[in-house]
Order: sequence, then structure tokens, then C-alpha cells
Amino acid sequence: MAGKEPLLGTLKACILSIQAAGSSPITDSCPHLASFCEILEMILRKGIKQSVLGFKKRDYWHWLEQLSQQDMCGRLTQLSVMIERANSCKKLLTVQGRGRFFLRLALKKKLLATAIQHLVHTPKLLEWYDPLISVMGNEDFMEPFLSMMLVVTEINFSLDLENSSFLDDSWLLPVCVTYETVPCRELGMVLRYLDGRIFIVEVLPGSQAEVDELVLAGDIIDEINGVSLRNAQNGQAGTVLQKLKGKPLCFRLIRWKWHDGALYRPLLSYLKVLQEKLPTFQLQHEPKRLEESEDICLQDGRLVYALQYLGQARVGLYGGKEVLDTGIPMVLEQQTLPREVLFDVKETEVIVKEKTSSEVLFHYPYPEISCVGRRLGNNNIFAFCIMESSDCFSPMYFPVSCV
Repeated sequence: MAGKEPLLGTLKACILSIQAAGSSPITDSCPHLASFCEILEMILRKGIKQSVLGFKKRDYWHWLEQLSQQDMCGRLTQLSVMIERANSCKKLLTVQGRGRFFLRLALKKKLLATAIQHLVHTPKLLEWYDPLISVMGNEDFMEPFLSMMLVVTEINFSLDLENSSFLDDSWLLPVCVTYETVPCRELGMVLRYLDGRIFIVEVLPGSQAEVDELVLAGDIIDEINGVSLRNAQNGQAGTVLQKLKGKPLCFRLIRWKWHDGALYRPLLSYLKVLQEKLPTFQLQHEPKRLEESEDICLQDGRLVYALQYLGQARVGLYGGKEVLDTGIPMVLEQQTLPREVLFDVKETEVIVKEKTSSEVLFHYPYPEISCVGRRLGNNNIFAFCIMESSDCFSPMYFPVSCV
């Protein structure tokens, strides 16, 4: 009679907890997901035979990687694509990270059971496992394990696969946010490079980053416009930004705060080093301007600003930043009643709506905006300049908004 395998019992309990959660689909916020993945990984690792010479420690990713090299048909093509995707992910630097990425991808694609079935039918790879102590190499244990994987295939997982920069270190994933901002000369973020990660150590007062009210000191820049900065070298963020000069920017940020508001644990060692090198460095809990104002709301996951629209004025034939100092006073001299508006900065365009009626007052793609900024000496007013018509010599308008 075969003995019991405690890991299988624990795995079953994790699956039942996920099913009992009741929410569909299962997202990264599910409290049982990390435990399930940890137990699954322990099962896949248990009893792997290591090579005699020991130059390369075997992990479950190594046999997963070889599945695409086998002479098989059917759904193996999808597995091959998934394996290649894990191999090519620039946010992963280790075998452990690639294996974990594959498992998350397999959960989302409902192909985890398929990968296990291919292993079962590949004797050469099954020989990697010791039949006396492993689950994968033991026929009595493999049957219930595969049955549980088939049950998992019926669960709908919707996981953020871009949130993978810490899979090398932990199954506990950070909170990620998207920060979109208009083209500007300086964002006002002071950066520090540490072990291939880019930390924001300060948000400068009065800067664009502070005005946007999303960036926090202690956060990590994970991507800029889709370019991964996982293993960044000194100055790499500046190089990427220089190539994107004049274009809208979309940052993917890793928060230093976790879902419960406490420190994201895998960051602890990094932050200790930062504080040693920068004694004045402090974690920022909330955006400074956000603490002072409630004039923001969320729309489709983006910050939408509640502002006052003051008016517009013709400023001549040119639309460079030098017209800001003349255009803003022209609007203020009109002394028109301000209108309450919602200012929505999207990835490719700016939309300004009447706050009460939601009527669209302005709708400008970024290429139509020639400049944007403030008048020196008045940080509460900003303006952007657009062309009145397709004629490049047409007068320019100045919609001006006041925080």
C-alpha cells in the first residue's frame, strides 16, 4: 500500500480554498493564490535528481523547457509558445523566475494539466525524478496530482503577467500602478540604481511628478512605455527618456506599499541599503498634493483631475513655450467666470469635460498640442497651446485651467 503524501493534501486544501473564494475570475488579489503556487512548486521540485558533477542545479523549469524539443503534436504547440515567452521575458533573470512565470501563464491559459501530461508521457524526463521520494516520479501519487491539475484547469484565472519583476525572489507579488503623463522637460523624480532596479528616492516639490499626484518616494520604475527596466544599468532610464523626448510617457511603477499598506517584504533588503547610502531617504506614504486636495477621482483606473477652466486667447502665429508668459495674463484679464471641469490625461490624448453635464469641451490628441506648462511665479495655473486649424500659421488658443 502506498503511503500518503502530505503535500498533496495541502495542495487539495489550497484548491478548495480558491474555489470557496467564490469570485470569478481568480486574480492576484486572491489570498490563497500565493500559497497554492508555493505548494505546487514544492511538489514539482521534490525528488529532482541532481547531476553527479553538480555544475548546474536542476529545477522543474529545466524539464519544462525541454518539452518543446519533444516529438509531439496537438496542444504542444501552445506549450512551446508559452515556454518561449517565459524564456524571452526580460524581467526574469533566474531559472526560478522563469519557472514561476510559466506556472502563472499556464494557469491563465488552462494548460498546466497539459504540461504535466506531456511529462508523464516522456520517460526521458520522468527519469529526472526519484520514484521513492518524489510526487512526479511516483505512479501512485501522480494520478491524484494530475486529477487535481485537471480541476485547476476548470478555474478561471485572470493574472497580471506583466507583474513579474519579483518572481525571481518571491511568490508574493507587489502592487503595480500605471503612471501616464504629458510630455515635459523634467519630471522631477530623483532616481537611484540598486542591483538592477531603479528606485525613486525623491519627488521634487512643484515638479510634474508631484502635480500628477501618483508617484511616491520608494517606488520602483519597472517600465517606461513598455520598455522593461528590470536589470537596468546606471543612467538607463535617462537614455530611454531621451529617446522618447516630446512623446507622452507611460510608466509602470512597483509600489513600495503592499495591499495592506505595510512594506512589501521583498523590498526590505533593498530599502535598508538605500537608507544606509542616503541617510535622508524616507518612504513617502501619500503624494503631497493629494494630502492637501480632494479634487481627484478615478475613471477606468486613471486619475482624473477636477479643475477650473478659465478661458482661452489667441496668442499669434507661434506655439512655443515662450507664449505661456503672455497667453496666461491675456486669459486672466478677461475675468470670465471659471467653469468646473474634469481633466483626463489619457495615454494618447487629453479630454476636458464639463463636470456637471460630462459634456466634452476639448478633445486633443497629443500631436495637436504644441506646448504645455505654467507661468513662472504662479504654480496654480497651467496652460496648453493648440492650433486653431490645420493651417500652420493660424492663431493658437490657450485653454487655461486652475487647480
